[in-house]
Amino acid sequence: MVKDESWIDRFEGLKRLPADIRAELARGSQIASVPAGTQVFAPGQSADNLLLLLDGSVRVQQRSETGREVFLYRVHAGESCVLTTACMLAFEEYSADGIAETDVTAVVIPRATFDNLVARSKVFREFVFTAYSRRITDLFTLVDDIVFQKMDVRLASRLLDLADDTGVVHATHSFLATELGTAREVISRTLAEFHRRGWIEQSRGRVDLVGRAGLERMVRSAGAQ
Repeated sequence: MVKDESWIDRFEGLKRLPADIRAELARGSQIASVPAGTQVFAPGQSADNLLLLLDGSVRVQQRSETGREVFLYRVHAGESCVLTTACMLAFEEYSADGIAETDVTAVVIPRATFDNLVARSKVFREFVFTAYSRRITDLFTLVDDIVFQKMDVRLASRLLDLADDTGVVHATHSFLATELGTAREVISRTLAEFHRRGWIEQSRGRVDLVGRAGLERMVRSAGAQ
């Protein structure tokens, strides 16, 4: 029996798959769900399945030799994980952690199906490598930010990205430090300065962007330089 193919249309690059390949992809994959906090993959594990997220988000981070966690990127609904793709293509083990930040539902494509479709289908192959190249570009931008961008600008930008519709960021100083690959003390000092300027208010595990315009001006000014 052919499995439900409707999820395929949620991924722009897969909509053009011919009927026979769509059916094969549906038959050779399954949909799985995991709760928030689940470790999806870990360093040293074999990459045996490509994951395409339908709902939720997965945070990918790497731990340094000193134990500091460095945020790399998030995988959102409608996206695949570039690290998983790279490991599957190179037959290498994972070198970072993947953590479900929310409840996650994903399509699981086993290696056998992945290898077969990459070899047989031009459309599937383009989908895989387009997503891969886009994320690699994002990672180069991350490296550029870490090397050349001032911490206050990076923090302002991340607060704007993480804020919900009411302008609230639900995050601890430690979480923000991991996001930006720096020490908690640096985040605390920078947030204190933002508070002094009237841009934020803080409470336990929460940052309110009460002066969002100031943060936006800082980010724009840095981008114009």
